[in-house]
Amino acid sequence: MCRRLGATRLIYRARISNYVKAGLVDRALQVFDEMSRSDCRVFSADYNRLIGALVRRTRFDLADRCYRQMALRGFSLTSFTYSRLVSGLCRARNLALVDRLLPDMDKLGCVLDIWASNIYLNLLCDEDRVELALEVLDRMVELGREPDVVTYTILIDGLCKAGRFDAAVEMWHRMIGQGFVPDKIACTALVVGLCVGGKVELAYDLIIGVMKGGRTEFSCLIYNALISGFCKAGKIDKALAIKSFMGRNGCKPDSVTYNILLNYYERDGLRRDIYSYNQFLKGLCKAKQPDRAYRLMVHEMQVKGLCDVVSYNTLMAAFSEDRRTRRAYKLFEEMCGKGIAPDVVTFTILINAFLRDGSSDIAKELLDKMSGMNIFPDRILYTTIIDHFCKSGKVTIAQNIFNDMVEKGIWPDVVSYNAIINGLCKSTRVNEAMHVYEQMQARGCHADEVTYKLIISGLIREKKLSVACKVWDEMMEKGFTLDSSISETLISAIHSVDSAG
Repeated sequence: MCRRLGATRLIYRARISNYVKAGLVDRALQVFDEMSRSDCRVFSADYNRLIGALVRRTRFDLADRCYRQMALRGFSLTSFTYSRLVSGLCRARNLALVDRLLPDMDKLGCVLDIWASNIYLNLLCDEDRVELALEVLDRMVELGREPDVVTYTILIDGLCKAGRFDAAVEMWHRMIGQGFVPDKIACTALVVGLCVGGKVELAYDLIIGVMKGGRTEFSCLIYNALISGFCKAGKIDKALAIKSFMGRNGCKPDSVTYNILLNYYERDGLRRDIYSYNQFLKGLCKAKQPDRAYRLMVHEMQVKGLCDVVSYNTLMAAFSEDRRTRRAYKLFEEMCGKGIAPDVVTFTILINAFLRDGSSDIAKELLDKMSGMNIFPDRILYTTIIDHFCKSGKVTIAQNIFNDMVEKGIWPDVVSYNAIINGLCKSTRVNEAMHVYEQMQARGCHADEVTYKLIISGLIREKKLSVACKVWDEMMEKGFTLDSSISETLISAIHSVDSAG
């Protein structure tokens, strides 16, 4: 009899499982009810499995019904199932049901896992129930569930949004005291929260140690919050110092950074000198507002006689980057008409733009005009022209220009060498590319990751696999890593040769 009932129970469980997997939750529930009314004994594990399945399907109404039913029959959930149920209910923002479950858990001595605890705390903070969140934290610790960085971050964020800055700072110190290293999200919660509350000096004092430690990667959002806070406090020198630091720390200022500074300058004014105006122009251009920058130059800078070649170069570069090359050329004509002499940077910007747009005839005219003004190309302009001819398949012309650059005493850098190596490799002239590669090393110019990738790819295309492996070894000795796609191609080519042999 017992064996028969055991087999029947297994059949019921299998049917319920199959219906759940097929997404037929209502049908699974019907079979479960049928099993409950049969002679088969239903265990706590059966309720845990079913409720877990209902939570995964976000059927919280049915999960609640099953939960009430199992409680009447004297069964209880495991800590794991409670955690999954609470997590799901929090995502559905059903705090009423969570509040009913927690006392039951306390009676049983069950503790939410850290994942569910954090989700619950986050919802409490979102619902402006920060005081309850703090009580939950204390209760967690009492029951042996230690908070993690995410826990502290949630509470710091919630306390700042509630205007309880002293408590947020206390929570920050508590986290540090526990030996945690704040991550980017924790730092963002503290800095943004304090800066929004007008506590930029406090935010800076708390975060500067982490910032200088270099163990945590900072996002633009953190730097921008500090810059904005110092601008609002009228401390532009500190704001500019943060901007300089973020650049040195590998975080490039974004359009938001520049807009913050621009808004400050427009509100509180600039120092009225040409350097400050040009910095303002650069900010506008980096914020993708070249037309606004041009109006500033015309209506303010030119009127005050504070306009120079840097001003025009800044605008020409912005319009060229925006693919408005003709507009950039009009600025060139305008500056010449006003008696402002162009420099090599001016010509580099325009020649690069016209070559990119396929207008090599205009680029040639500009080179001639440049020569007539006794302005000579520098390494950047030479490299720009070499790269253009290499990409156009005119590698011999590029080589002649390269040699001319060297003869004039302008030593190529790794970017110049990479341009010519790329052209030679793509023209199936890898032996010449190898000669250039050896030449650059002899001249004390060190190859970079791009150089090695170009050379190895060229050698693979021309089936010079042993040489490619040798260059790969050299690359690894220098601490560079080859792209997985190129290394896989090389290994595959070697295997093909071995198989054919």
